[in-house]
Amino acid sequence: MFTLSPTDIQALWLSAQVATAATLVALPAGFAIAWLLVFSRLPCKALVDGLVNLPLVLPPVVVGYLLLLLLGRQGPLGALLNSLGIQMIFTWKAAVVACAVIGLPLMVRSIRLGMEQIDPHLLHASRTLGAGWFDTMRSVVLPLTVPSLVAGATLCFARSLGEFGATIILAGNIPGVTQTIPLAIYDYTNTPGGEAGALSLCLVSIVLSYVVLLFNEAALRRFRKTNG
Repeated sequence: MFTLSPTDIQALWLSAQVATAATLVALPAGFAIAWLLVFSRLPCKALVDGLVNLPLVLPPVVVGYLLLLLLGRQGPLGALLNSLGIQMIFTWKAAVVACAVIGLPLMVRSIRLGMEQIDPHLLHASRTLGAGWFDTMRSVVLPLTVPSLVAGATLCFARSLGEFGATIILAGNIPGVTQTIPLAIYDYTNTPGGEAGALSLCLVSIVLSYVVLLFNEAALRRFRKTNG
């Protein structure tokens, strides 16, 4: 029977918040990295590309552990944050960081594909007319990469909804604080008689992911129609 407890509702709400925040955090970083990989003359593009895509091939638990070393109390960045009074580990902010890092490669790949489709003659024309790199990015590159931005944001959001390994290492599994949908399902699978609760959350997760994909397709179709 399909039922959701108050704790399940909290997990759903927290998952939506974390996925939204992670997407917003990853979006400007993804755009900047894609810009560097496509339009800059960096001599180490292959190295940067490999580092960005590393979370795609590493087990999420490894990514979470590396983030724990970096953001923990004894870590270089964690010590700095603690000195500023910012608590990161085992908070919802840690879940956002974990999801953003895991989803960033998907966003970068999507945006990069969109940027690579831009006609170079448009960029040359913009520079010939006296536009600087920022004006060119704002008036030429950004409008033409809107579909890839939407696709990248959608993929990052969907990936964040399903993130488990890095989140449980970095943020823990605290009901009402850091417990997202996958972590709640994990709890149910380890609880006698929790099959019904796990199935309910699985169904909700499937519906949410499907709705996100439908939204992505509708947004892209509308953009093509508007600019077609």
